[in-house]
Amino acid sequence: MTAAARPVLPYGSWPSALTPEVITRDSVRLFEVQLEGSDTYWVEGRPQEGGRQVLVHRAPDGTTTDVVPAELGDGRPFDVRTRAHEYGGASYAACGDVVVVSRREDDRLYRVDRDGGAFAPPAPLTAEDGRRYADLEIDATRGLVLAVAEDHGEPGGQRTDPESTLVAVPLDGSAAQDPTAVSVLARGTDFVSSPRLSPDGAHLAWVTWDHPNMPWDSTTLWVARVEDGAGGPRLAGHRTVAGGAGVSVAEPAWTPEGDLVHVDDRSGWWNLYRTQDVLGESRTRSLHPAEAEFTVPQWGFGPRTYDVLDAEHLVCSWSADGRRHLGTVRLANGELETWAGEWEPAGTVRAREDRVVFIAESATRPGGVVELDVRTHATTLLRSTSALDLPTGEVARAEAVSWDTPDGARAHGFFYAPTSSTAVGPEDERPPLLVMSHGGPTAATSAGFDPRIQFWTTRGLAVLDVNYGGSTGYGRAYRERLNGGWGVVDIDDCAAGALWLSARGLVDTRRLAIRGGSAGGFTTLAALTFRDVFTAGVSLYGIGDLEALARDTHKFESRYLDSLVGEYPAEADLYRQRSPIHHTDGLDAPMVLLQGLEDRVVPPDQARSMADALRAKGRPVALVLFEGEGHGFRRAETIRAALQAELSFYGQVFGFTPAGDLPELMVENLPQR
Repeated sequence: MTAAARPVLPYGSWPSALTPEVITRDSVRLFEVQLEGSDTYWVEGRPQEGGRQVLVHRAPDGTTTDVVPAELGDGRPFDVRTRAHEYGGASYAACGDVVVVSRREDDRLYRVDRDGGAFAPPAPLTAEDGRRYADLEIDATRGLVLAVAEDHGEPGGQRTDPESTLVAVPLDGSAAQDPTAVSVLARGTDFVSSPRLSPDGAHLAWVTWDHPNMPWDSTTLWVARVEDGAGGPRLAGHRTVAGGAGVSVAEPAWTPEGDLVHVDDRSGWWNLYRTQDVLGESRTRSLHPAEAEFTVPQWGFGPRTYDVLDAEHLVCSWSADGRRHLGTVRLANGELETWAGEWEPAGTVRAREDRVVFIAESATRPGGVVELDVRTHATTLLRSTSALDLPTGEVARAEAVSWDTPDGARAHGFFYAPTSSTAVGPEDERPPLLVMSHGGPTAATSAGFDPRIQFWTTRGLAVLDVNYGGSTGYGRAYRERLNGGWGVVDIDDCAAGALWLSARGLVDTRRLAIRGGSAGGFTTLAALTFRDVFTAGVSLYGIGDLEALARDTHKFESRYLDSLVGEYPAEADLYRQRSPIHHTDGLDAPMVLLQGLEDRVVPPDQARSMADALRAKGRPVALVLFEGEGHGFRRAETIRAALQAELSFYGQVFGFTPAGDLPELMVENLPQR
């Protein structure tokens, strides 16, 4: 349909094929790819199964099989996930015909043996004793699985300061009956991660850090000999390889020759380094110095943004100027080769036997698990995140944009214009704008196809997806812009971006909304409270009270606010000054709060308190609570309900009627238009 033939409809009211039902239908989240010979594994998060995470095996002939059953004999589901650090990650490992998985429901490790194309029933390797396991690595020679253990003291326990150790668990199942069979290899630091065994099994590398640091602040890379004894393995000859104060080290990996590769940001950028003769006259050198980021913040265990391709090359992904790239680095001289194509890396990157498999995204269609033939660079989509097939004329393409900020810096993001092949907006009208503030806050948004952005643009709303100061992908200095400035820098960057688009005549100044989840929810609440730019907002499991977060959150993040805000309780006044809950007198914009009732990261009382304060002030507010949801929505019915509520809200406050049959959200104290 030509532009002249398309009906003129108010922005926000355009018909869209992307209904909440379509977005959640047959959709999955994909992560944690591993390769074992010619076999491929990955984890799927399935909203249709209540958000259950399932380990999937793909055989060379393309046959896929769920590795574990939907539930065990105890009547509880089998959710392949770990609760360590609450965010989990690296929840399984595969080696030969043995797979070890973590089960969320009881925090135990299970062994699953493969015989041909079939997988045996899971057999427990650990007791249900309050320990949570993550970052798994199988030592087949010794019959062990190496792991991080987070000890909460008793089954179902929730200690505020659990001990984190590096352990070795026997693969014979003896620790399921006798927990003392689990050997502790390393302890004494607040956190430990990334146990990586050398190819000959003689050395182990791992990473540690202590409060108040987060893993993107200061970490230390260790290496030691692995020695066998009657009581189990032990580590000897400990040596630090890299890291320390002001340097973040991540992702140790071994080359076939026994050299140790890692990423650190001593230069101000997360670059790759190679260390030879790690326990002798070791020499560490930068492989490819560049203003580029070769890893991501370790919110979850086991990020894998590069892998050893062969004796001469690493295959790696990196971010530069806000875009993600895939290619190789030559180990001998650091030569970087970029592989161009439709698919950009968006997660795990693994390599084996002339093939690379990675989590990928495209600018125009749903991403997924993609296999690349190293010889021909031909790609195959092994598993898509969605069956969605949006016509080209309906897809809003990301435009990379930057703008000046009040502190004299430049903020970055991606702008999506309203896009439809079936409708146009009135010439005398500008579209509403949704400013998206991501979580983390060290995360970063990308330019890949996201159905939840296209959900808005196909209806006639514009989107600005912001990488505010603190985001990853622009170097350590940009990430540290947020230090001491959370609740100032982030909201100023978001507000400045909205005003910049408005000044260019691309959006309606009177209809500017901000929305975000978790840390992005705090940015949303703070922007609505302390700035007069936005006329509406939606917070998903966001933070309204920084003091409550500092007092009540889990160990991993319990000192995070020291750097983002200030030391608590010494600077409690600053926490109250930055907390929206204490300044609702400055909040006039309508707001929706969407919150899971099982959230351990941002407890539900934060949302309840914010809603109560707004009700008491007579401000427009809607609070929607979801049973069975934690920090981030996983269930299909929750995702649908949240999208419906948000769309109904924008229609009510911005004066348009959404297309289709949509339940109306009840917004308290909202004046009738």
